[in-house]
Amino acid sequence: MHVAKITSRPKNGKAYHSYLVRTSYREDGKVKHRTLANITHLPPAVRELVAQALRGETFLSGSEALEIVRSLPHGHVAAVTGTMRRIGLDALIASRASPERSRILAMVAARLLDPRSKLALARALATETATSTLGAVLGVSDTTEDELYAALDWLHDGQRRIERKLARRHLQDGSLILYDITSTYFEGRHCPLARLGYSRDRKRGTLQIVIGLLATKEGCPLSVEVFEGSTGDPATVASQVEKVRERFGLERVILVGDRGMLTEARIRKDLAPHEGVSWITCLRSPKIRELIRQGNLERSLFDEADLAEIHSPDFPGERLVACLNPLLAAERARKREDLLQATERELEKIRAATQRTRRPLRGIAKISERWGRVRGRYKVAKHFDTEISETSFGYTRNETRIAEEAVLDGIYVIRTDVPAEEMTSSEAVTTYKRLSVLERAFRCMKSVDLKVRPIHHRKEERVRAHVFVCMLAYYVEWHMRRALAPILFEDHDKVEAETMRTSPVAKAKRSRSALAKASSRRTAAGGPVHSFQTLLDDLATLTRNRVHAAGATAGFEIDAVPTPAQHKAYELLGLKV
Repeated sequence: MHVAKITSRPKNGKAYHSYLVRTSYREDGKVKHRTLANITHLPPAVRELVAQALRGETFLSGSEALEIVRSLPHGHVAAVTGTMRRIGLDALIASRASPERSRILAMVAARLLDPRSKLALARALATETATSTLGAVLGVSDTTEDELYAALDWLHDGQRRIERKLARRHLQDGSLILYDITSTYFEGRHCPLARLGYSRDRKRGTLQIVIGLLATKEGCPLSVEVFEGSTGDPATVASQVEKVRERFGLERVILVGDRGMLTEARIRKDLAPHEGVSWITCLRSPKIRELIRQGNLERSLFDEADLAEIHSPDFPGERLVACLNPLLAAERARKREDLLQATERELEKIRAATQRTRRPLRGIAKISERWGRVRGRYKVAKHFDTEISETSFGYTRNETRIAEEAVLDGIYVIRTDVPAEEMTSSEAVTTYKRLSVLERAFRCMKSVDLKVRPIHHRKEERVRAHVFVCMLAYYVEWHMRRALAPILFEDHDKVEAETMRTSPVAKAKRSRSALAKASSRRTAAGGPVHSFQTLLDDLATLTRNRVHAAGATAGFEIDAVPTPAQHKAYELLGLKV
């Protein structure tokens, strides 16, 4: 039986609705209906109750006890998955729905909600052991770890296609592109990418992988590439230029990289041959020292301003913008003096060991060995002259070398081939300093939020896909942070902050509204201020609850009522509660 809505339109054109309780039956191969009752006269709410009862739904009387048989965190899931839909991440990954796309979306969301291994994620998605509503919301409940690994392989095959879509969405000819790399340690010894190399995590002796990230000038991630752990910074540039020109199809672009990346050799071999590829970088200390020696750079240039454009025959067709930051100069001088004093304390211990009466330190080899242990500890051994004999050890500061280094304190030089009519000196400095947004991205990806490590994958393709999942998660986080800035410890008034900054060389300042949030821990509307992670934790308390009558098997789901702060978060994200 069912309730049928019958609409009739007499000659006057007005529509009349009748609600009939009917049963259906088959006669001579045709479906026919028999009317059992006319309930048109009943109130709409009563008619709906009749319809629900005929559909087999269960109703509870006010006297029956209700039990919450299960409660799962849901609010943070709704915020992340809702944002992914709003920014079109699903369409970026694949234009059509598929089990693989849903599983990748689940892995991306899980990096933001609770980073964990694929085995642990499969358990968190399972109906019986779910730790949130993520599996149910994305329709991937009871996904196995093997299916997650298969989805990773599927994502690896589609990475180039997805990155092209991101580039078309966020880039155009003449765009600024930021590029930087980091490294992270590796668990295990069986992946071809894992090699001994420079550890930015300060874990010496561990295998590394190198990660290169391309982003827009605002810090929105576009592409990520994984290199062998022994790869040097400059060796990664050529592939990025090829990617931007060939894969992204950009004829003109400005690449911004740090001084350890865009070296003289890379500019000459990888950038100069490509017409339309401009660049912005910074000079290394030996080059700056050479400019000072030649008389092209003097501290008197900064008597009236903290930046000045200079010229040198060593850099034909290029622009050099020299900058002096007094705060940075004072900090470097302080740090150098602290390191010198710390080294002197260690050297004094060696000299005392050679002068003690009982078992004195003797022999050039043994004394040199002790000096060798100290030499690399504070990185200022070059500023000391030492004298070693069979029975003594002496040291003095080399004031000449210290003075030569002190001349460079607070000075840095931006180097670019972008013409002055396209970019002023101040804009060149500001653009180079935008690389700091990539440092923040790496912090989020490696330790703060997304936790790309530890990496246990053995296959090269899965390591690349795992890192790409983390980049896609940061893409979602980047959009969320921008939308949620008014209730986060973020400076949401960038315009005011820029107007408060007297020079691009000067230290960045926070707007008055950001300072007020930081001091009071309250927003302008009086709500609490969060970090990104504590906001997700707060949203997780918005639960989805399964409710049954006592002793019954049928039930219904009901979500907790959001707090005003949670409601504001959804409003900023453009999502319905």
